[in-house]
Amino acid sequence: MKKMLTVLLVLLCSAALFAGGSAESSTTAATGYKDTITVGQGADVTSFDPHIGKETPAVAVTNHIFDTLVDTNPTTGEVVPQIAEKWEVVSPTSYRFFIRKGLTFHNGEALDADDVKFSLDRAIASGSVSYIVDFIKEVKIEDQYTVLVTTKAPYGPTLRNLAVPFAAIVPKDYVSANQDILKTKPVGSGPYKFVSWTQNDNAKLEAFDQYYNGAPKTKNLIIKVIPEASQRTIALETGELDIVYDVLVSDLKRVKENKNLVLLEAPSLTCFYISFNMRKPPFDNQKVRQAINMAIDRQLLVDTVNSGTGAAADEIIAPAVYGYYSTGVWEYNPTKAKQLLAEAGYPNGFNATLWVNNNQSRVEMCQAIQEMLREIGITVKVEVMEFGTFISRTTAGEHDMGYFGWVTSTKDADYSYYSLQHSSQQGAPGNRSFIADPEVDRLVMLGRTSADTKVRDAAYKDLAIRLKEIANNAPILYTAITAGTNKKVEGFVLDPIGYHRLETVKVSK
Repeated sequence: MKKMLTVLLVLLCSAALFAGGSAESSTTAATGYKDTITVGQGADVTSFDPHIGKETPAVAVTNHIFDTLVDTNPTTGEVVPQIAEKWEVVSPTSYRFFIRKGLTFHNGEALDADDVKFSLDRAIASGSVSYIVDFIKEVKIEDQYTVLVTTKAPYGPTLRNLAVPFAAIVPKDYVSANQDILKTKPVGSGPYKFVSWTQNDNAKLEAFDQYYNGAPKTKNLIIKVIPEASQRTIALETGELDIVYDVLVSDLKRVKENKNLVLLEAPSLTCFYISFNMRKPPFDNQKVRQAINMAIDRQLLVDTVNSGTGAAADEIIAPAVYGYYSTGVWEYNPTKAKQLLAEAGYPNGFNATLWVNNNQSRVEMCQAIQEMLREIGITVKVEVMEFGTFISRTTAGEHDMGYFGWVTSTKDADYSYYSLQHSSQQGAPGNRSFIADPEVDRLVMLGRTSADTKVRDAAYKDLAIRLKEIANNAPILYTAITAGTNKKVEGFVLDPIGYHRLETVKVSK
């Protein structure tokens, strides 16, 4: 029955296209709006498969192609319906979701409970994103449009985790035929359909006119890859781009003062940090890791390299995240740092590499850190690489040190602590320091599985203290999230997580 309906829908969609295209696109043209939005971002998609491509540049594209059971309002943070039109909490460990009837994927396949179960089970099995959904014990189909999600234990962030784009619902029949197909030929049920991808250049999407919430305001969406932030600013000024993400800090004033542009800023949920590969000497030595932390003047980095925006970081999660406990920013003390190096057996320092992806702001930050470490005798070579290569090679543990950005997408500490600090999450899920500490694991799981906020608060306090002692990472700064737009852009809302949505955006001619 499902396949018969698929064929019928494809025929109907084809007939509609031959009849003269979408009503929205002609309406847009008639009312003086462009039929294409062009956006610039700093890195390319790592994978179009939402159960693999979890990095923000990937999600910036795929969250337009795929939907999740529920969503979060970018302004209020409230959990709202999406594929599930409603839900009920049956017990502390059971949630029943009622799927909207009549939903289809972009290839015409009908969306129902089979797809939901298949997708969540697939995400749980994914080596890249399992941490976001592996609190789930079972997904049970109750009928064609109802699923019961049972958790292994009471888990407070259940709904917020299911709203994260990595928990996307994908078409079972399409993916079952070829498990790798979504990497380069994604099909979802979101507001935009995939058209084409030119690697390291652009991704092109087209409005899905049958979207349950109405067709997007603009027919075509192009997301261009421009690694150099200064070049993105220039492209915005010349009109080549309508919107740019992550404005270079030194360009903020320039954008703000341009009468034809609009600058948007907000505190983010992102921490930038150095991860030490504890599998490699000398980073397996706690005193070395502590010495590097003490050799970095974070406030100076904020004031200079980051032009005074953001704040010095003391934890891997930002202050706005539930579970944050401040242990205080590491003291800048190069004298003490040298002493620790000598105690660790490196009185004359050592040579090491610091890897970073080809993002101008991140490279400049690493170059400044390189000079600070030189002062305590550590000679660092900053190695810059394309984003996908950077991710795959650090996942494999080839790095000495890596400079990363991490956004706590659910606003709950579990999202970051579990994936970045738990021993089971080494490599692709996020733990690229390869920490494997039993007490850290215990505290992470205590915070993850308790429904008692007092227990969770105590666990995250103890965890923050323990992690500062281990010093497997060096938190550097909390950033502000920024975007620049042409003043002709309407309907764009800055998302504090960085998963900006564009289906409500239109641009006047």
